[in-house]
Amino acid sequence: MAVIKPFRAIRPAKDKVAFVASRSYEEYDKKERNYHLKYNPFSFLHIINPGYKFQKTIFGEERFTLIRNRYLEFLEEQIFVKDKAESFYLYQVQKGDFTTLGIFCATSVLDYRNDVIKKHEDTIHKRELLFANYLKSVGFNAEPVLITYPQNDTIQNLIAKKIEKTPEYDFTTPDKKRHRLWCVTDRATIVNLQKAFAKIDIIYIADGHHRSASSNLLSKDLEAENERHSGTEPYNFFLSYLIPESEIRIYEFNRMVKDLNGLTKEEFLIKLDAHYRIEKRDDGLYKPTRKHHFSMYLEGEFYSLYLRKQVYGFTDALSELDTHILYKTILEPILGIRDLRNDKRISYGYGKHNLIKMKDSIDNGDFSVGFSLVPITMEEIKAIADANLVMPPKSTYIEPKLRSGLTIYEI
Repeated sequence: MAVIKPFRAIRPAKDKVAFVASRSYEEYDKKERNYHLKYNPFSFLHIINPGYKFQKTIFGEERFTLIRNRYLEFLEEQIFVKDKAESFYLYQVQKGDFTTLGIFCATSVLDYRNDVIKKHEDTIHKRELLFANYLKSVGFNAEPVLITYPQNDTIQNLIAKKIEKTPEYDFTTPDKKRHRLWCVTDRATIVNLQKAFAKIDIIYIADGHHRSASSNLLSKDLEAENERHSGTEPYNFFLSYLIPESEIRIYEFNRMVKDLNGLTKEEFLIKLDAHYRIEKRDDGLYKPTRKHHFSMYLEGEFYSLYLRKQVYGFTDALSELDTHILYKTILEPILGIRDLRNDKRISYGYGKHNLIKMKDSIDNGDFSVGFSLVPITMEEIKAIADANLVMPPKSTYIEPKLRSGLTIYEI
């Protein structure tokens, strides 16, 4: 049974929310980030980049302390306000034909430990520790974990009734996304939503594996320090955004490699032939359309690679994953890429127009070869998670990407 908990959010004042909520820090390049910091005094970026105020780059505990100070200043100046009642928060994002509607809530670290909340990615312990220390120092979490649940008519009906009312927030950002948020404070709806989720055996992390792992570490740390630990303290939960599985979009990451590991083009193609039927494409940009088929761009030409299934054996959910197949048949044995996360010879790209960007990068000599895949499905993510397996790095790029500072959970 999945446990969800309402909470008293710290969130932007209604007249300032469009200025406060920001994209993830890493999504801004330096020029754009500095523009927002210079001209928007309400941006959440001022909190997570406190060194800007002093025109200085600040690291470690000193940075964490200043983040806490900026956060308290936003509260003192009533840029942020704290809700009086515990609530669930329904949040909808719309752009073009893509709409997602989910619930900001607190989810349980016990569910995380007991695999009620399933994972499909590996995490780096050093990053877990860093973010756990960050959370402990600043005392709040502003970046929710994206979690999916199976389609559920009871939940959807409860949500549908609530969004008939006027939203608390309704604003559009420069990326043409419309954002709306409703506060659910009535006890009956809160209890009914909790009962509905209690009937769901498993929910799945879509994005935010390091954030959830760090919250788990922090919970263990604070529990050990608290002689009166009861299990109800805020550190026993972490900020999440729950949406139906049908409302996420999954994109692929292309792979680009700087060289052919000492091989000529002909030698490389001969080695590929062991696992693939290779066809040169004469129809311009080529993108694969189904599992176990890959697009390759090499020396100005596109090729389609069709996996020889008689040669490559499927043994489990991981062995059927295209990112794993590419790694086990090409990247590691032929191109010598063993560490997909840290090897400087490999790079990744995502997005609607990334095939063109991949081609341009190779034509410009930045890379020698590139591979395009079809996106991984939600069913594949669940199969990996259910088998307690781990996907290779950069297997999925998942939307929605959530804004920071919209609802903040105090620890």
